[in-house]
Amino acid sequence: MASDITDTTHAVDAAAVMRLLPTRPRLLALGEPTHGEDTLLDIRNELFRQLVEQEGYRTIAIESDCLMGLVVDDYVTSGTGSLDEVMKHGFSHPDLGLGTSAANRELVRWMRAYNDGRPASEQLRFAGFDGPLEITGAASPRQALTALHDYLAARVDPDLLPCTAETLDRLLGTDDRWTDSAAMMDPAQSMGQSAEARELRLLADDLVTLLDEQAPHLTAATPRDDWDRACLYGRTATGLLRYHFRMADTSPMRMTRLCALRDLMMAHNLLALAARGPVLLHAHNSHLQREKSSMQMWQGPVEWWSAGALVNARLGDGYAFIATALGTIRHQGVDTPAPDTVEGRLYALPEDRYVVDAPHLAAALGDPRPAPRVSPYFGYAPLDPSHLTGIDGIVFIKDLPGTPKG
Repeated sequence: MASDITDTTHAVDAAAVMRLLPTRPRLLALGEPTHGEDTLLDIRNELFRQLVEQEGYRTIAIESDCLMGLVVDDYVTSGTGSLDEVMKHGFSHPDLGLGTSAANRELVRWMRAYNDGRPASEQLRFAGFDGPLEITGAASPRQALTALHDYLAARVDPDLLPCTAETLDRLLGTDDRWTDSAAMMDPAQSMGQSAEARELRLLADDLVTLLDEQAPHLTAATPRDDWDRACLYGRTATGLLRYHFRMADTSPMRMTRLCALRDLMMAHNLLALAARGPVLLHAHNSHLQREKSSMQMWQGPVEWWSAGALVNARLGDGYAFIATALGTIRHQGVDTPAPDTVEGRLYALPEDRYVVDAPHLAAALGDPRPAPRVSPYFGYAPLDPSHLTGIDGIVFIKDLPGTPKG
């Protein structure tokens, strides 16, 4: 009976979320089961605002390009640029509408207003934690490699550098060699295993090694933000070169490795952000769950460890995951869930939205678990009943407003 689970639900607010957790986590993740819905982002914005004001979180990170996110961070901390420019140049994944989203625009506007007049130590920071990757391919490693080289060249003995800027430029060639979208479907079109790319991987490793070797000098000689950005450039350069290498791979595990490498880049960025202070992050549920993620792709099914699983392995109770689940998305053809699914049981409750204590919900549902929901819309990922004990909480929204198809 649906009434058996009533005691597991609470109002959607920061206090209810924090009561689900034994302590304030270093990384508090809020997932979404589908992209491109501003209603979900509006709920995110309100929860994050409350968590910033009530719990002292000072970084907000979203599933967007980590290098483009620096544009947003500069704006919210110092007012560099205009809001229109930041929304145009500070977000990746144009197919998801991140930069055109009214809710993302409101988040950036609010962060800038929050920071206005506050000392740097109390300001909110913004971060993208995804790699410079799109479903159609990956960015050139030029920006990350040259920025890292420039940082080191200005601060260490030039004889320690493994190469000159001119050497990097020659090996990188034109950026369209790296960004050719044909390489995602055809490994032969990728230059990721060319002689130039192999040499760049060695040079990137040498540059990151030099950065680490010189850490005492560099952290004393430059502001913390400059050091953090240099480390980001190093992580991104090596991660992109690994990703391009695997794009040129012809083995059956090609897509598995690419998915895994993307989430590994996410995890490395999140761990670096967590070292700076408590972080709120937002991404698709599949990138944040503690269990293995899976997807059906053109090469067949793939499985990999998500960023959440990787971070959880390192941080333990320092990582918490609140998933989001939906009843209907009628404009995408997702109608009322079957009553024998988790979503169906939650849908039968009277409230329009609520926070659910996931472990207690799993106990109340008992065994066998409810049937898995099957979505007619590829863009919506239903809850996996077998994963409930690996989720700290669920934000459930009964009906997602939108324009019907057709």
